[in-house]
Amino acid sequence: MALTWTHKDRGEVRVHENSDELSTDLVDYIAELSEASVKEHGVFSIALSGGSLISLMGKLCEPPYNKTVDWAKWYIFWADERVVAKNHVDSNYKLAKDELLSKVPVVPSHIYSMNDTVSAEEAAVEYEFAIRQLVRTRTVGVSEISDCPRFDLILLGMGPDGHIASLFPSHPALGLKNEWVTFLTDSPKPPPERITFTLPVINSASNVAVVVTGEAKAEAVHLAIDDWQSPGSPLSLPARLVQPTAGKLVWFMDIPAGSKLDGLKCSE
Repeated sequence: MALTWTHKDRGEVRVHENSDELSTDLVDYIAELSEASVKEHGVFSIALSGGSLISLMGKLCEPPYNKTVDWAKWYIFWADERVVAKNHVDSNYKLAKDELLSKVPVVPSHIYSMNDTVSAEEAAVEYEFAIRQLVRTRTVGVSEISDCPRFDLILLGMGPDGHIASLFPSHPALGLKNEWVTFLTDSPKPPPERITFTLPVINSASNVAVVVTGEAKAEAVHLAIDDWQSPGSPLSLPARLVQPTAGKLVWFMDIPAGSKLDGLKCSE
């Protein structure tokens, strides 16, 4: 049974006993959002990240989800990608394709991967242009507050340093206001070249879920969620800057990741 509470500023927090329970809850959440989005506007636009997040979505390939989810209405994007070939072990696209997308009846033309044959800068420009075209046709919604795309769901992992997507602590990319997609050639975590959604796009989504597992991330989770006064800049912890302007934020984690949270300590 998950321990769940709502933080006044940082969204809903769900702490699970183990990864299996977390996976079940996450997949239920995704399936429910998919159904609601399709009923509301005919499509479900979802942006993925890499890492353990994809394996935690694996139950979507199993009954009942593989039959009940309206896969033909899914439009799939990536919140970030490594500038490597699509068949490279570091590719977020390859990870999602191998573990999820090849096992469910998603329409191939609805999968919007990033171009792996051009430079990081060119790939970022191309990706933003493709998303702008889909916003223009309203395949992807548009924010009522800004001109940013309004994805139905953006799924994010988080690193021990508090990075989300490929937005790293104190990196200049965190300050971008007008770009939807940007590129890095100096990622502190290999590979160095990456493409990523910017914070305005992440915070314009209807729903954002941050999925975190493992004790190594417990301190970053605490700093990202709990009330605290930091002497440093908030740019030092990108996950703290995830705050949808007109959407919902949900944190999914296991007990080791949530072990330093004030809400978990209070429940003990």
